[in-house]
Amino acid sequence: MDRRGSAPSLLKSATSPGDASTPTTTTAADAAATIAKSFPGRRPAPATMVIFGAAGDLTKRLVVPALYHLVRGGKLPEDFALIGIDRNDESTEAWRQNLTSMIEAFARAGGGERERGALDTQAWAWLVDRMHYMRGDFTQPETYGRLEKLLAEPFGRQDGATNVLFYLAVADRFFGAVIEQLGGASLTRQSEKAWRRVIIEKPFGHDFASAEALNTQILKVLSEDQIYRIDHFLGKETVQNILVLRFANGIFEPLWNRDHIDHVQITAAETVGVEGRGRFYEKTGALRDMVPNHLFQLLAMTAMEPPISFDPDAVRGKKTELLQAIHPISPENAVRGQYGAGVVLGKNVRDYRREPDVAPNSATETYVTLKLGIDNWRWAGVPFYLRTGKYLSARTTEIAVQFRQAPYALFRDTPVERLPQNILMLRIQPDEGLSLSFSAKRPGADIEIDGVEMDFAYRDYFAPLASVGYETLIYDCLIGDATLFQRADTVEAGWRAVQGLIDAWAGASAENFPNYAAGSAGPAAADRLLARDGRAWLPITADHRHARPSA
Repeated sequence: MDRRGSAPSLLKSATSPGDASTPTTTTAADAAATIAKSFPGRRPAPATMVIFGAAGDLTKRLVVPALYHLVRGGKLPEDFALIGIDRNDESTEAWRQNLTSMIEAFARAGGGERERGALDTQAWAWLVDRMHYMRGDFTQPETYGRLEKLLAEPFGRQDGATNVLFYLAVADRFFGAVIEQLGGASLTRQSEKAWRRVIIEKPFGHDFASAEALNTQILKVLSEDQIYRIDHFLGKETVQNILVLRFANGIFEPLWNRDHIDHVQITAAETVGVEGRGRFYEKTGALRDMVPNHLFQLLAMTAMEPPISFDPDAVRGKKTELLQAIHPISPENAVRGQYGAGVVLGKNVRDYRREPDVAPNSATETYVTLKLGIDNWRWAGVPFYLRTGKYLSARTTEIAVQFRQAPYALFRDTPVERLPQNILMLRIQPDEGLSLSFSAKRPGADIEIDGVEMDFAYRDYFAPLASVGYETLIYDCLIGDATLFQRADTVEAGWRAVQGLIDAWAGASAENFPNYAAGSAGPAAADRLLARDGRAWLPITADHRHARPSA
C-alpha cells in the first residue's frame, strides 16, 4: 500500500517518456521493487513549471535531475513545459546546453544515489524540447508581465487553462518578494480549470519571529493549500518508511511508548565541512540549519500519534501536535561545538575558523546536541537525544530506538552490563535499512547470553531506483498531495521549540571553540550530556552488518 491508500500494480511499465500505458510482466524481484518504489497510478494534469533561480546550483544539481528521473518513469504529463527565470543574460538554447552538460556529467557520476549508467537521451530530449529560458529580475514587475504573456502562449498553455507550479530556487530573501510580485500580476489566481502552486525551499525563516512574519506575508497572497514548503529529507524513501514501519506492523506500535522505550537517539552526521559556504554558514550555524527542519521532521515521524488516515492534513496535524509538545530546551540540555583541524576520511582538513568567509574568532556552531522531552501521555519521561555536525567520523543519518531492559531476576549471575540492549535502528542514509538487536543463548551446556542482530537492507530486497531525493516531492506538488510538506503552524512550532536556546546562545557566546577535532564523534561535552543520565551515544559509523550468512 502506498501512503495514498492504494496498492501499486505488480506489473512494471515499459514505456516511452511521458507514456505509462503499456505494462509488461517482470521478475518477482522487479515486482517487489515496483510495489515499494513506484509512484501511484495517478497522472499529473498538464502543467507548466516555472523555476525562479534557473541558473543556480539547486536547479542544476537537484531540480532538473529529478525532473529527468520523472520523465524516465513516465510520470510527467505530455503537455508539460519548463520555464526558467534568472538574471543571467543567456538564450534558451544556451540554458539548454548548460543543463545538457550538467546532466551528462551527472549520469557519468552515478545518476543519483542508486544508479550508474549512460544518459537516457530519449528522456532528456523529451525534457529539453519543453524548456524555455527568460531573463528577468525577481524584484521587477516587468518580469512578471513578460511571464504572464509567456504562460498565455502555446508554449505554456494546456487546453485553454494553465496549471502552474512556481519553484522558488532562490535565496530566502527573495521568497516574500517573488510571491508578492506573482500576486500583483495575478499569476497566483486559481480557477475551476487551473491551479497555481508555489514550492518554497528552506530556510523558511531564521527564527520564530522571521518565520511567522514570512508566513503572514505570503498568506496575504496565497492560500495555505497553494503553499508547498519543501524539506528534501522527506523525499527519502527511508524517511517515508518510518510511518509504514510503525503503523503497518502490529509488532511495533504496541511497544511504541514510555512503558517499553527507554530513550531515542537521532543522528545526522556529515563528513563534509562548510564547503565554501562560509558566508551563509556564519549567519546560520548547525542549530538553525538542521534542527527545526530536518531533525524535527525525523523526530515527528518517529514520535507522532497515529493519524486517522493518510490524508495530508491528518498527517501534518499530528506532526504539528508533536512539535508543539516539545518542552522548552534549556542551555543545560544542549551542547554546541565547532570543529578544529583534523583528519576526515584520511584527508587532513583545516579548522572552521580558517574556512573562506569565516571570522577568525567565529562563535558559530558546526555541531549541536539536544536533549528533548515531549509533554504528552505517550512519551512522558522518555528523553530524545538529537545530534548533528559537520566533519564527523562518518556520514550517517539514523534513528536508534532503545527499549527498556528486561528484569534481571532470571539472570542474576550475569553482570548487568553483559545483558545486550534491545535497539531498533532505522538507517536513513547511506546504508538504508533497519536492524534489531536482542539477546540469544550461546551454544553450550551453560546459559550464556550474547547479543545478536537481525538486519534488513533495502538493497538486498528491492531493485535500485535512481533518485536525488526530490522526485517524489515534485511529483506530489504536481498532483496536489501536501502530505510531505510543512504547514505554516508546523514551521512555527519547530522554530518556537528552539527559540529559547537561540536567544540564550546569542546572549552567551561560546568561549571554548574549537572544541572537537574534525574526524571525531564531536565534543566531549556531548558524551557527558548522556552520561549524566546513565546513557551513552551509539558509535557514529556508516558500516552496518547486513550480509546474510552463507549456506
